[in-house]
Amino acid sequence: MNPLYTVADIRAIERAAAATLPPGALMQRAGQAGANAALDLLPLSTGQARVLVLAGPGDNGGDALEAAAHLSFTGAQVTLIHFAPEDDSKSSPERQAALRRAKASDARFRALEDAQLGGTEWHLVVDGLFGIGLKRPISGALRSLVETVNQLRCSVLALDVPSGLDADTGAVVGPDGVAVRATHTITFIGNKPGLHTCDGRDYAGLVDVSRLEIDASHYAPAALHLNDVKFFARHLRARRHNSHKGSYGNVAVIGGARGMSGAPVLAARTALNSGAGRVYALFVEDPLPCDPGQPELMCRAADGYDMAQATLVIGPGLGGSAAAHALLSRAIASASPLLADADALNLLAGDHALQAALAARGAPTVLTPHPLEAARLLDSGIAAVQADRLTAAHTLARRLNAIVVLKGSGTVIAAPDGQAVINTTGNPALATAGTGDVLAGLCGALLAQGWPHWEAALAAVWLHGMAADVLVTEGCGPIGLTAAELIPAIRTALNRMVQHHGR
Repeated sequence: MNPLYTVADIRAIERAAAATLPPGALMQRAGQAGANAALDLLPLSTGQARVLVLAGPGDNGGDALEAAAHLSFTGAQVTLIHFAPEDDSKSSPERQAALRRAKASDARFRALEDAQLGGTEWHLVVDGLFGIGLKRPISGALRSLVETVNQLRCSVLALDVPSGLDADTGAVVGPDGVAVRATHTITFIGNKPGLHTCDGRDYAGLVDVSRLEIDASHYAPAALHLNDVKFFARHLRARRHNSHKGSYGNVAVIGGARGMSGAPVLAARTALNSGAGRVYALFVEDPLPCDPGQPELMCRAADGYDMAQATLVIGPGLGGSAAAHALLSRAIASASPLLADADALNLLAGDHALQAALAARGAPTVLTPHPLEAARLLDSGIAAVQADRLTAAHTLARRLNAIVVLKGSGTVIAAPDGQAVINTTGNPALATAGTGDVLAGLCGALLAQGWPHWEAALAAVWLHGMAADVLVTEGCGPIGLTAAELIPAIRTALNRMVQHHGR
């Protein structure tokens, strides 16, 4: 089910597989897989195709050399810029063999200064400069090369990972680093988390995986996966005819400090449209008499509400007042399922006693921080969170004994036991005010309907992103899409999923 592997995992699999294979077999297979992926991106008449192959000094460059040889054998016009290692004696025998094969082919070797990169109409660039082992930012002439490639108007195929991208974290290597912006990536042995979170989705493009025919026995069970409907489909159930509003649970959205009543309203409307039987919008001050746009909501003052009566979604527009703090303390002390978002997370960040109480809860708990809120909870900077989103989510989940949804490009969902999932749905339309409130209400509704909190978080994040994807496909964004527009799209997506997968 879409497993993801860290660089350390990949190295271990590679070593185990190589011990059972002839020397160089994996590099040859990677080169062939890269060539096959390249051919899929070229015109049908390969003899007219102009392909630029960039081969770096390491084994990723060896993969590129193998791919260049294969492509030239198909008749493509291959120009190869080869960066030899500083010390040839440190080049692997496999890479040396790949270089010999490339030189024996019709690929034309060119020095960087003679390649006329900007003056040629390329059909494809194959990036084999640096693979998963890059630790330092790309600099000097190679940096200029990457910047030039990123200006070319053609498809770019990265071999294994786009050069300059950290395969584990998805961050561009270095504080002022550069990376190849690929349109496609063919990644080898196993899929990598960095291709799907942080900068990964902007730089990796469409990702395909080639396991290089490695036997399944060399793969250990993965603790990290891409999100998939299969993870939560068993909880998608068609509704019984003989049911009533009490069958589908209560949600209480707690927030709405003065001037911020819109946030709990968005969350509450989403909860109602996502199937909760009854939804309360509870305001820390100045409760609305009703929501004219959704009169089915019960609008009340939060003070005095019995928190044992509902699944609690606390934080949207909550503010930082003493009254807000008291409500959060009561919510944490309750035995109800709890989702904490927005201002509830900011209050938690400033109170270690509340954090300890949260970690001691026996009831299901979900936290949905964006990177700044996560940074406050970790007492770090936002740059540190974004530099390693997986570690940040894992740390918070373990420390606070909660399912943590670290929002952003490639949202990370982490559990206290070390499981983690990276979400694949969603797009920049979600980068607007209120979409986090919508996600909170959706997840709260699933919890109220009896979903386990791990599966509720996975499904909510997946559906939230899918609704945005559908709206963009229909022309409603990404620019200017509003959070409220997501709500009916979520309802439609949820019903279609139940029709397709429900029991």
